[in-house]
Amino acid sequence: MKKNEIVIVGAGISGAVLAERYANAGKKVMLLEKREHIAGNCYDYVDDNGILVSKYGAHLFHTNDQEVWEYVNRFTQWYPWEHKVIAKVDDKTVPIPVNIKTVNMLFDLKLQTKEDMEKWLQNNRIPFDNPKNGEETVLNKVGPVIYEKMFKHYTKKQWDKYPIELDAEVLERIPVRIDDDCRYFSDKYQALPKEGYTKLFEKMLSNPNISVRLNTDYFDIEDHLADFEKLFFTGPIDQFFAFKKEFDEKLEYRSINFEFESIDAAFFQENSVVNYPGMEHGFTRIVEYKHFGNQTAEKTTISREYTVASGEPYYPVPNERNRKVYQAYKAEAEKLKNIYFVGRLANYKYFNMDQAFKNALKLYDKLESLGEQNSNLTS
Repeated sequence: MKKNEIVIVGAGISGAVLAERYANAGKKVMLLEKREHIAGNCYDYVDDNGILVSKYGAHLFHTNDQEVWEYVNRFTQWYPWEHKVIAKVDDKTVPIPVNIKTVNMLFDLKLQTKEDMEKWLQNNRIPFDNPKNGEETVLNKVGPVIYEKMFKHYTKKQWDKYPIELDAEVLERIPVRIDDDCRYFSDKYQALPKEGYTKLFEKMLSNPNISVRLNTDYFDIEDHLADFEKLFFTGPIDQFFAFKKEFDEKLEYRSINFEFESIDAAFFQENSVVNYPGMEHGFTRIVEYKHFGNQTAEKTTISREYTVASGEPYYPVPNERNRKVYQAYKAEAEKLKNIYFVGRLANYKYFNMDQAFKNALKLYDKLESLGEQNSNLTS
């Protein structure tokens, strides 16, 4: 390896952004990816039914950040997509996030105005000035009945913890609307890449200064990487240190098993994503990819999602115990020279897609504006 080479571990959003930025600045970049493909969990492909599907679950891009929007538009064309989600609750199908229509359908009401909805929420919520956990957060938003029907058991399936066992921030992300807006997101920019995410990543990594090594585990070759200028690690931070020294504490992550099925029918369900918040089903949701981009095919493809404890890590589990463990690893990270931890798993923090792009862009700008640094940063 050359002295000035940049080493990046992981070819997902964070790794691809840093690779593109450094390569564009004239640096030689080695990008290591243990999987057989780039794009991380955004990886998509055309299946046997001729449908563009995502191997690791639906990824919906949305942002209010002008810089991020302009950045991703450098690499592909996008088409507008306002994502909507529905849920099977009791014997009804209701929209998510909770809004006027949700309440009317669940309780056979006829709320019509924002004032009606605000009054209903006020009469049904259990107020908490500073919610201490996820349960208090939801009760403060919508009250006990909707909490029981739509949040309590879904959260248990998703995290293997009830809301009361999770930090308030986990469920604080879930919006509640006082109008009849059924869009899942309300950001200014909501879109999907016309050719899929994999093509986006291919364009990002097309610079000849980037060398991509698939099926390559960093820990198998780390002893040969002594002469890098900077190394960026995007995997689980505890995994990095588990290979360095004995650590008793492991961080908790949630993984997902995806059960794909080809259906000999035009469509399987009425919407791209249908959530199942009750305990009568083991899966959390069913995604039907044919809906995205209004694709046409004789058959359709669905994926049932089962959230599990083991497997590829997808989500950090935010609670007090894990927060303390992460802080210990972060302290170790800050002792390292020219090694940087970036992304959801490395920072043990949930990022939306646009936040992951922004986080990596900010880290690059910070490092390069500061020049050569001897101390490590965790973004």
